[in-house]
Amino acid sequence: MSRILSVASEAVPLVKTGGLADVVGALPEALQPLGDEMVTLLPGYPGVIGKLKKSEEAARWDDLFGGPGRLLRAKAAGLDVLVVEAAHLYEREGGPYLTPQGQDWPDNPERFAALCWVAAEIAAGRAGGWVPEVIHGHDWQAGLVPEYLVAAGCRVPFVFTVHNIAFHGNVEAARMGSLRLDSWRFTPDHYEFWGQISALKAGLMGASRITTVSQTYAQELLTEEFGIGMDGVLRGRQAVLSGIVNGIDTGVWNPETDPEIKPYKTPKGKAANKAALRAEFDLPDATGPLCILVSRLTQQKGIDLLLEALPRLLDRGGQLALLGSGDPALEAAVRDAAAAHVNVGVRIGYDEGLSHRMMAGADAILVPSRFEPCGLTQLYGLRYGTLPVVALTGGLADTVINASPAALARNVATGLQFFPINAHALGNALSRLCDLYAQPKIFAAMQRNAMKQPVGWGTSAEAYHSLYADVLTG
Repeated sequence: MSRILSVASEAVPLVKTGGLADVVGALPEALQPLGDEMVTLLPGYPGVIGKLKKSEEAARWDDLFGGPGRLLRAKAAGLDVLVVEAAHLYEREGGPYLTPQGQDWPDNPERFAALCWVAAEIAAGRAGGWVPEVIHGHDWQAGLVPEYLVAAGCRVPFVFTVHNIAFHGNVEAARMGSLRLDSWRFTPDHYEFWGQISALKAGLMGASRITTVSQTYAQELLTEEFGIGMDGVLRGRQAVLSGIVNGIDTGVWNPETDPEIKPYKTPKGKAANKAALRAEFDLPDATGPLCILVSRLTQQKGIDLLLEALPRLLDRGGQLALLGSGDPALEAAVRDAAAAHVNVGVRIGYDEGLSHRMMAGADAILVPSRFEPCGLTQLYGLRYGTLPVVALTGGLADTVINASPAALARNVATGLQFFPINAHALGNALSRLCDLYAQPKIFAAMQRNAMKQPVGWGTSAEAYHSLYADVLTG
């Protein structure tokens, strides 16, 4: 049994902007059967503080990066949490990272440095009675933890998970003082990165183990194309780098019990949900597959590739129902596609219930990402018998079995992969999807295979459990 402090900027169901929150929120419960005790440290955003029904003060500071702060311990939504309450850092309108106008908060470096500094105080035994044996940090917002552990003279090992290498948390060197960083450690061996402070690099250099969210993404990060400037750093730390694919909450995402849908156990049960989904998106009956996309609308997610390849689906009688928001130009483009085609329906925004209904009613889910560390929507698709059509990258490559002739012959295929990641290859995959859809027995067999896939947290939790044990004995 290990005591682990999980340090993150978000966690379901308290605060969420993306898949990071799903992982941070699910891991504590997944580790419980293995005997591990995980407490989650979060910033005290108003939405988080508001969900703490009962809390006790574990520590207090007169000057926590520019103002007073407290550490609160509580149970919230089934999680054991420690929350950094500091009004000057977190009590504001907007999101966890962005102003209401969509810009980064200018003091984000200090806001998340405070979170890391408090983690080190907890590890040093100066913030209440509970002391972790391991700290598990997530993304750049937790990257400065190793620096503060050194400053505190604390040897608690640090595990660092990179969910998305694209965000570095870089800031000018002149802010060393406001971030309480030791200037003598401003070197390439610690947190200096091309003349700047890099929270991500600090985490990578100071970690006992580095993980990322799929085996393929771990290898991709070592390349210039995917490493986004950190590939050299990661090649130097390759010996402690591994990939552990994410899981999903199979209680929440369960076609047999989902309150948002007409429950089903086999692919035949999807028919009623498909009819309801068509009605909800005002789509007519059609001869081809009903596809969905649930995503942020960004270049990374390959939305432009889908728009270019879309005629290959529509010309074969296929349909698209899309839910998402993001880049204004892409939002306008998908709206234009819906206006031009009766077989395209679009909802801008995000609706959790609708996403469940889409998974239940669709034949296939499209994930054409240019890069995807792990991905969760393809796992939801598998769970609901909604075949993923995915780019061959990151976790998409690790979780979907392509419908190759060999896989079909062995009856193990669960979806379709395409490569290279361009509109032509995606169009070919959509045509292949239509070919398979026209063979109902084969298509239903693939759906059954998909629904049997182990997409929960069991295997992943065992991998993290072993990792914590390794760092404690190594």
